[in-house]
Amino acid sequence: MFSKILVANRGEVAIRIIRACKEMGISTVAVHSTADRESLHVALADESVCIGGPLPSESYLDAGRIISAALITKAEAIHPGYGFLAENARFAALCKKHGIEFIGPGADVIALMGDKDLARRAMKKAGVPVIPGTGVLGSADEAKKAAEELGYPVVIKARGGGGGKGIRVVSSPDAMEQAFHTASREAQEAFGDGAVYLEKRIYPARHVEVQILADETGNTVSLFERDCSIQKNNQKLVEETPSPAVSPRLRAKLIDAAVRAARAAGYLNAGTVEFLLDKDGNFYFMEMNTRLQVEHGVTEQVTGMDIVKWQIRIAAGVPLDVKQKDIRLDGHSIECRINAGGVGKVSFLHVPGGPRVRFDSALWTGCAVPPFYDALLGKLIVHAATREEAIRKMQAALCELVIDGVPNNIDDQIAILSDPRFKKGDYDTSFFA
Repeated sequence: MFSKILVANRGEVAIRIIRACKEMGISTVAVHSTADRESLHVALADESVCIGGPLPSESYLDAGRIISAALITKAEAIHPGYGFLAENARFAALCKKHGIEFIGPGADVIALMGDKDLARRAMKKAGVPVIPGTGVLGSADEAKKAAEELGYPVVIKARGGGGGKGIRVVSSPDAMEQAFHTASREAQEAFGDGAVYLEKRIYPARHVEVQILADETGNTVSLFERDCSIQKNNQKLVEETPSPAVSPRLRAKLIDAAVRAARAAGYLNAGTVEFLLDKDGNFYFMEMNTRLQVEHGVTEQVTGMDIVKWQIRIAAGVPLDVKQKDIRLDGHSIECRINAGGVGKVSFLHVPGGPRVRFDSALWTGCAVPPFYDALLGKLIVHAATREEAIRKMQAALCELVIDGVPNNIDDQIAILSDPRFKKGDYDTSFFA
């Protein structure tokens, strides 16, 4: 097992990793920008290294500085969290070059699954259902021709990256030219790769993802599915497990497809296979996230498995101690992402408590929320015996949560939980349409 791990991230995910390490008896190194000098993850780590200025490009996205910090502090492994360099194949390869264990899959797997075009081909070869679509397209004219064959509406998608960047829905030939160039330009700016392809638009649909763990012995297991259909501008807001749209029979099919996908990619460590589920119960591979997911906490609540600890164990060569038949769903869990609506300073913070209520956050009274990073303030997670109880528990927790001084979306989350469509479980990605 590792004796020291460097956490190449910030905010709540950095704290989540540091806590797991502390419980495992592993020392931690926090890296931070000048804007995060007084952040909670820096205070909680055993050591800290300032790696640059406030902009991500000057710090958390600078692979060389992070590697240097690991070498200077003699860290044996790096946990990338999510975002920043978590799905960067070059960074994973750089870790290996310098004899540092990257806590995640290998660089070749990250590169394969990060290239959405290659990933689609690999999944199709493995017998995993994929959305009808194209390979990389060279021009808007090619896109128009392909769209006519697929049938409108279609979705233009970036080959690289994720997070809703480089995506445009096109409903008619007249809109293709502008949408193609806009999506390509956005992808180039976000990922350094302007290549795009087309997929048939599956809409309305459920966004359902399956969590997997895979060790070096070839044991690959699923920790069941999460429903992430409540989204706004392609950004997830509420996640729950199990999905109210997934029957035991469909769950078995999703698990089989996700495990096949992971094995086809030669996957190691924790990952998530994302699917679109149409109104007729057909599901299609969308992408694979080769990292820890923001919403991993709901899966931990219903399975009792600490995904972050297992990431570390697998990276250290420890085999999984469970088979698929050993993993059980216990109750229901819901997560609400609490996002900032602007910058500010937290003048008062009250976090709800009670049995099976969890708030993963890096906030503290008096801390500043800088303008340089994503808007996530924290993740409110509840667990109960039934979905109905979980909804009520989440409503109570949201009403109790107070974050003064920073604009936030707590009231918006209360409205979502109170919506009859959500209460019935009868919702999809068109919730905010």
